[in-house]
Amino acid sequence: MQDAKEEVRARLNIEDVIGEYVQLKRAGRSFKGLSPFSGEKTPSFYVSPDKHIWHDFSSNKGGDIFAFVMEVEGMDFRQALEHLARKAGVDLSIYKSQGSQQFAERKRRSLEVSDLAARYYQQSLLSNQHALEYVFKKRKLSKAIVQDFRIGYAPTTGDALVQFLTKKGFSRNEMDEAGLLNRFGGDMFRGRMMVPLMDATGQVIGFTARIITDDPKAPKYLNTPQTMLYDKGRHVFGLSQAKESIRTLDYAVVVEGNLDVVSSHQVGIAPVVATAGTALTEHHLRALSRLSGNIRLSFDSDRAGVAATERSIPIAQAVGVDIKVVTLPGDAKDPDELIQQDPKLWQQAIDAAEPVVDWVLSQYTAREDMTTAAGKRAFTTAALAVVRSLKDPVEQEYYLKKISTIADSSLNSLQKKMDQTQTDDQLEPLKQPVRQAAPARKKQTDRNVDTLLSVAAQDIYVQDLFKSLNGLQLADPAQQAVAEYIADHPGKVINTVPDSLHQYEKYVTMLLLNPDVDKLEWSDQNRINTATEVIRSLRANYRKTETKEDLLRKEAAARKSGDDELANTILMQINQLIRGEK
Repeated sequence: MQDAKEEVRARLNIEDVIGEYVQLKRAGRSFKGLSPFSGEKTPSFYVSPDKHIWHDFSSNKGGDIFAFVMEVEGMDFRQALEHLARKAGVDLSIYKSQGSQQFAERKRRSLEVSDLAARYYQQSLLSNQHALEYVFKKRKLSKAIVQDFRIGYAPTTGDALVQFLTKKGFSRNEMDEAGLLNRFGGDMFRGRMMVPLMDATGQVIGFTARIITDDPKAPKYLNTPQTMLYDKGRHVFGLSQAKESIRTLDYAVVVEGNLDVVSSHQVGIAPVVATAGTALTEHHLRALSRLSGNIRLSFDSDRAGVAATERSIPIAQAVGVDIKVVTLPGDAKDPDELIQQDPKLWQQAIDAAEPVVDWVLSQYTAREDMTTAAGKRAFTTAALAVVRSLKDPVEQEYYLKKISTIADSSLNSLQKKMDQTQTDDQLEPLKQPVRQAAPARKKQTDRNVDTLLSVAAQDIYVQDLFKSLNGLQLADPAQQAVAEYIADHPGKVINTVPDSLHQYEKYVTMLLLNPDVDKLEWSDQNRINTATEVIRSLRANYRKTETKEDLLRKEAAARKSGDDELANTILMQINQLIRGEK
């Protein structure tokens, strides 16, 4: 799809796309504005139309037009490509194989028939008084929220939707592929309030249907079955409506019911989504992690809810997000019921969310008799299983101490039990989180290197100085990679991210838009002198580091041979070196 990507990129101006989200002002040949990812008051968000890249210095995010849409809309690359292709008027199917083209056409038709079904249900709602009373009086939904979530009504007639869609040119096979038919070939949904399931861009991919009559034989909810569009293990209900609030507030609240989401949005509490009646999966958390690394769960506190919350811990560890748990006050059984009592209570519950491990431990404590040996045994067995799933040793130690206090047991005995109880159902080791932590504040030396590399990317004369970097190891892998690229490609001005540096795309983008470069006096001799001074300083630090490492090896060898006097002498030399003494 590289050709498709380049076609979309060529048709769109990056400043126009980003300008839909950020108020940009001209700054020389670039644009700048306030970061959409942080609450900054001084513009540090830069866009370069010439290089077709952007960088946000407040959050250290950057890249091309696709990277921006992925960040701001919470999409993966495929979704961002499809979104921008529609905006650019590019037909992606022409870039696919014949088999892929056929599948793309089937998918397009499924999206069309699903959207048309949603429109039909919306019109049906307006013409059915019983449905209107249920939606607006019993559910107390506003017109605005009904329009925002495209809520409708499926008539009780057995094939009303089928007849409507047939007249619009859709076959029964296309309706079936979209999950709109039952096993008899009639309408899947009848006599129900219809709530469309939408993807992150707001396209309808299915439906959840709530019965509006008191029929004990009929299921309360019906959902679209698995289709080429809808996968309940991946779909996050309400994401298209909640993403802006999630990004702004930097947290997402995950509830169990879709109508809990609708009720919450109606009262202005918008960072709320649902997992559509299925267990929380890694796909759900990854979709949310693109918008925020802080997730708050509002599940039932019964055994099933506790188990579901406990299962979220290793998943969150794998994805690299922080989980907290929302506890509903009083006797409210779900967020919707609490909102009906008082919306402020729901917001207070969200604000008081407790770290997930603390919440799970409190649930274990409540269900066991901690005055008996059996109760303590059961509690520590369950609690230690949770601690084993944690990957940070400091976090593990913290909760071991907490368990020790609760169970009135020694740390030694708990550690011994944790080492011994490697049961069959123990959680498998997890991969390290792929989410990168925010970089620490750079030292002045690091910023000088950034400035040096930024200048060298544009100045072929400064690039000549990089011949003297042979064998020099910079502290940061990204800096080292760029320095090596410049040394290997003398005389080549860098305007875009080279393919060989793709893994360091954000860093290279930052270099190409580095505002520190604008502060330099751009006389030839000045930039050469500045670059030479930085390189000289790097070499001095490198020699100092080499000398220190050599002395450390000698000190260790002296200790090992028992010559403490020599070891102490070497140690004094190391201290003098660190302090800068001769």
